Amino acid sequence: MVRFVEVIQQLYKNEYTLKEIFINPAHIVFLREDTKMNTRLSEGKLPKELDDRQSFTRVQVHNGTTGTEFVVVGAPHLIESKLKDGKKELLYG
Repeated sequence: MVRFVEVIQQLYKNEYTLKEIFINPAHIVFLREDTKMNTRLSEGKLPKELDDRQSFTRVQVHNGTTGTEFVVVGAPHLIESKLKDGKKELLYG
């Protein structure tokens, strides 16, 4: 499992929070830059602890018959390298 910081929109609000999330790299289908979050950051809608230079990645995880998407803090190439490092640490058994 690899640890990331997820950006979560509050239900029925235009407010966002940050939460820790752990993802199994073996279940990742794709990574894509999320430019909409960059716009929301520049508009001041995201938490204040995020820097204006920050970028975001949409991660799709396959969980059986469906997929789930998460928006995590970090550029796609950084997320990819973290996933590769995480595969070395996975315990099978």
